[in-house]
Amino acid sequence: MSTKTHPLLAKYLAQLAAHPLRTKAITTGSLCFLQEVIGSNIAKTPIQRPAKGASTLAYLLAQSHIDAKALKMAIYGFFVSAPLAHYLVGLLQKAFAGKTSTKAKIGQIVANNLLIAPITTSSYLASMAIIAGARSFEEVLATVKAGFFSVIRISWVVSPISLLIAQKFIPIELWVPFFNSIQFILGTVFNVKTKRVQMAKAKAKREAEEKAARDEKDA
Repeated sequence: MSTKTHPLLAKYLAQLAAHPLRTKAITTGSLCFLQEVIGSNIAKTPIQRPAKGASTLAYLLAQSHIDAKALKMAIYGFFVSAPLAHYLVGLLQKAFAGKTSTKAKIGQIVANNLLIAPITTSSYLASMAIIAGARSFEEVLATVKAGFFSVIRISWVVSPISLLIAQKFIPIELWVPFFNSIQFILGTVFNVKTKRVQMAKAKAKREAEEKAARDEKDA
């Protein structure tokens, strides 16, 4: 590790080396929480007003979009996303440990895209379905089928580029914070896009219902 490494980064890397899964879980949970909060604020999603007589803190939390969904996203990051990525990426790194040839680097990218990406994408979509209120296996499966290819296409573009950059320029001990940064930016952008699409659909549905009600009244 370079002597010029920032002290906070050095402490983080020390925790990552000593307690890899725990550190990754805390990091991913925190980033998922921030993705939801930042995404809601950028997309300007409707605020769920606290009950009348609620405390000032409750109003401030609602105004900032710090709500139950943000907490559920943190739980997803801590208990699902981080452990899954930890073990899958660990297996990938072990399979290609010590192999630095161009063929090995290409093989690592292909293995990531064809083996790891489909698993993490399916897990992400299934978790998002449950957080959104899906309760049956059929509802969860429908969500995974509907969003799988649109999400994995993005992964297939971003993952090889970020992995190539990591292989060429990033020391292996910095891979975790590097990939966390990429995933955080990508996740936030995807979060905002999803929320805007959902709001547009809700608005169109509401306008259609209002028009139908007016037409029925005029009839």
